[in-house]
Amino acid sequence: MLSPEIILITVLSYFAILTLISYLTSKEDSNKVFFNANKNSNWLVVAFGMVGASLSGVTFISVPGWVDESQFTYFQVVLGYLIGYLVVASVLLPIYYRLGLTSIYEYLDERFGKNSYFVGSIFFLISRILGASFRLFLVAIVFQEFIFDAMKIPFEITVIFSILLIWLYTKKGGIKTIVWTDTIQTTFMILAVILSIVYINKSLDWSMLEFFSSSELKEYNKIFVTDNFLERNFFWKSFVGGAFVTICMTGLDQDMMQKNLTCKNIVEAKKNMIVFSFILTFVTFLFILLGALLYIYAKRNNIDVPLMNGSMNSDLLFPKIALESGLGQFVGITFILGLIAAAYSSADSALTSLTTSFCIDILKINKLSSESQIKVRKQTHIWMSLTLILVVISYRYILDRNVIDSLLTVAQYTYGPLLGLFAFGIFTKFKIDDKKVYYVVIINMILIIILGNIPSSLIGGYFIGYELLPINGLLNFIGLYLIRK
Repeated sequence: MLSPEIILITVLSYFAILTLISYLTSKEDSNKVFFNANKNSNWLVVAFGMVGASLSGVTFISVPGWVDESQFTYFQVVLGYLIGYLVVASVLLPIYYRLGLTSIYEYLDERFGKNSYFVGSIFFLISRILGASFRLFLVAIVFQEFIFDAMKIPFEITVIFSILLIWLYTKKGGIKTIVWTDTIQTTFMILAVILSIVYINKSLDWSMLEFFSSSELKEYNKIFVTDNFLERNFFWKSFVGGAFVTICMTGLDQDMMQKNLTCKNIVEAKKNMIVFSFILTFVTFLFILLGALLYIYAKRNNIDVPLMNGSMNSDLLFPKIALESGLGQFVGITFILGLIAAAYSSADSALTSLTTSFCIDILKINKLSSESQIKVRKQTHIWMSLTLILVVISYRYILDRNVIDSLLTVAQYTYGPLLGLFAFGIFTKFKIDDKKVYYVVIINMILIIILGNIPSSLIGGYFIGYELLPINGLLNFIGLYLIRK
């Protein structure tokens, strides 16, 4: 068993590495460096780093933990991701580069007007605050369970500590720092999942070939659900939903696009997106494999799924096995490094993108003097950190399901208006009555909440799954058509 002291030393050592990278990359304290890294990033470095930012601690812990409930069916969604990334590379990136955007929501201002611009920015802020908080919450509960509970430190302090570390190494260099820290963190995360698979197999006296051919794996390895359209995870519902999730959570998301916009030109940005998508698909499959291996190991060793607030929480299975099941300190330290890497690689970029969007889209700091811009940016960075702290703490008391499932569910509600606005702007030539865009968004949000919560018994046993996001986008598209000029 890994002691809390060793875990804490590992965390602090890792943070020291990130701080050193921050120091080396943030000698120039300017908004241009903070927001777009002077548009001078190497595309391959960006692509590799984006893997860590996309996967996050949610994938690292929650995807393996979800395998018992969903088997390998999550990979249907991942295959849809590939299509989504191709759409982002071929449709959205050229628009962003042609317009020379810092915040992608500036497109909505040019296309429709200030109200649409404001709506797009607000929904990104809501989406990213909720999404980043999900990721940070997952890391915080692991830290709490295996480090800070033993030290009698409250959960609230754990959250503050986690976010303070992120704020410290991002406050100056911004996206320039993150491009490089994400590369380091992606490396640690991939090594962690590979080494975890190798060592757990070793403890089971299996080779990789024996693992793949085992009868125990067959209990979990169902990927495709094609026999019942009514099921929530039916293939086409998952595949199409996954494509739209990617288009929204990557292509219409300032966090992910901010990294792409640091590339030198559109050609390198496209190469970055394509290479990143295939690496991400492969790595995600490794996490799904790890999930099956964890449940096999747990059954062999009579390890129960840990409880949180009196209910089983599959998100805690991986940390329990890695840190408390006797696999050794090396596996435990590997897990901690991988978890921190996964968590920080998404949370740091989220904090930076939230700061960027709020400064440019809401506060309009481009109209201020250079000195005032830097001052406002730093203040916003602090306020965004405090916001994340409050939201993460609230999840402790309201979240009652697997985090990856919760994250994708929330995305279906919050990214719909963005999908509708961008789709209408790109695929039509109509202008809209910009003053009425609020009515469209509010009415559709009410409709989609009602639709998403209709009991399956009332609609012939049909379970609404990931298709709710494209439906949300379509309803907003129709609403915009009705207020066209």
